[in-house]
Amino acid sequence: QVQLVESGGGLVQAGGSLRLSCAASGSIFRINFMGWYRQAPGKQRELVAFASSGGSTNYADSVKGRFTISRDNNKNTVYLQMNSLKPEDTAVYYCYAFQATMHWGQGTQVTVSS
Repeated sequence: QVQLVESGGGLVQAGGSLRLSCAASGSIFRINFMGWYRQAPGKQRELVAFASSGGSTNYADSVKGRFTISRDNNKNTVYLQMNSLKPEDTAVYYCYAFQATMHWGQGTQVTVSS
């Protein structure tokens, strides 16, 4: 089993920045993908970004050019640097790790005020 612990959410004004972290522990052998989803009130959960163990990355169109995902395989940690935040980025952000099945973090709230 994989355990994921997130940190770094909070309240920020529009245009500001936040950095989310997600540390994996437990049975972490061969975690292929780590990344982030988000879910805003009344909306479906959507993929924000992910990084493969080989270093490739992928982003939702809505965050391209503003968010950067990075992964430290030695620390089994994935980061999401969020710049130029907008009110529509307000959501609960969930870290995930894919290792045959999906594993989820508990979620961290990001609130962007206008």
